[in-house]
Amino acid sequence: MSEIVIRHVEAADAEALRLLNAHPGVYHDTLQLPHPAMDMWKERVMQKPGRRHLVACLDGQVIGHLVLDVMENPRRSHVATFGIGVSAEVQGRGAGSALMREMINLCDNWLRIERIELTVFVDNASAITLYRKYGFVVEGTGKKFALRNGEFVDAHFMARIK
Repeated sequence: MSEIVIRHVEAADAEALRLLNAHPGVYHDTLQLPHPAMDMWKERVMQKPGRRHLVACLDGQVIGHLVLDVMENPRRSHVATFGIGVSAEVQGRGAGSALMREMINLCDNWLRIERIELTVFVDNASAITLYRKYGFVVEGTGKKFALRNGEFVDAHFMARIK
């Protein structure tokens, strides 16, 4: 298998990200909705203060995406949250780990982030395993956190302290 390359998102990645997130194997485990609009993804990849987008590429194709949001409130400026998605066709092959490593490098060494937070559906065992691998721990559980396929699903609140 070729090497996974992590880079900052570009405007031209919007269509690839729309397609990645349109797959049921991806949006099922995220807060994305089916049938994402192209206009929404064009706007999402635009630069916004406090937001960093990373993409994972394999042989020049976008196969993963991570969005990092640094909190704007001065009292929480040491905190970031993130969301991640990996193409259903390559899940389990290292793209998630590559994105996590680069995100943690940015937080620990470049952005003054002491705490990284996330939410994850309680039944997403592979994601929970990935997060634990990088030092995240479950801090609590939100009951009926989000609607998915007509049913409410619980989510864990996880965090990593530098």
